[in-house]
Amino acid sequence: MEQNYNSDEMEIDLMEIIMVLLRWAWVIIIAAVVGGLATFCYSKFVITPTFESTSRIIVLNQSSDTLSYNDLTMSTQLTNDYPELITSRYVVEKVLATYELDTTYEAFVENIAVSTGSNSRIIDITVTDTDPLRAKELVDALRDVAAARIKEIMMVDAVNVVDEGNIPTEKANPSVGKWTLIGILAGGFLAVAAVIVLYLLDDTIKSSEDIEKYLKLSTLGLIPIIETEEERRKNSRRRHKQSAEDEREEREARERTKKMVNVDMSDQQ
Repeated sequence: MEQNYNSDEMEIDLMEIIMVLLRWAWVIIIAAVVGGLATFCYSKFVITPTFESTSRIIVLNQSSDTLSYNDLTMSTQLTNDYPELITSRYVVEKVLATYELDTTYEAFVENIAVSTGSNSRIIDITVTDTDPLRAKELVDALRDVAAARIKEIMMVDAVNVVDEGNIPTEKANPSVGKWTLIGILAGGFLAVAAVIVLYLLDDTIKSSEDIEKYLKLSTLGLIPIIETEEERRKNSRRRHKQSAEDEREEREARERTKKMVNVDMSDQQ
């Protein structure tokens, strides 16, 4: 980071930021692990799992023995109207009354998904519930009530069932793996952001180079830091240890040289 106090401008040294991130990599890793563990526990033990059951229907106008191209085209266009009828208040509230569910129309509609293919007349009806068996029962009931309503409103001859509602064996949500990955990424990102922000806000002078960089002043001299008695003893032991290691290496080098000389003289003899 280069900060010019005269122009109040800040220049960011990308390489220096990378070095700072590497220096605090252990903090970033710990934050990512903590975030992953937190979201794993939350999705595994706190969030109530939900299950999805899907039933499929097809609507055909069979008023004549043969179906023309126009009949098929009209049927495909009308498929876009059927999701509105399936999620209509009349259909949904009738299902709620049948099963005496303690919920509102608006809340239950959030658990219904109706989809149609772009080139298909088949309609998929999906109901999400915390009980897999109840999800199947609700989607079948919704399909039957919606089929009767479609016949009444759209004046079609039949609504055929392509697939009955299935009993889901695996939960639809939450995805523990996805939540864990999100937690890892979020924890790592927050740690990186915190390190970078602290680095950018740190304007303290740490070396003579910082004085020349930030204050544009030349350094005339440096005052050495006075060591305390404990630091002096530690440094003395460190120097003594280093000196002993140097002597040992020098002694080993002399011995190796002597051995090489002896081997050379024996070969000459």
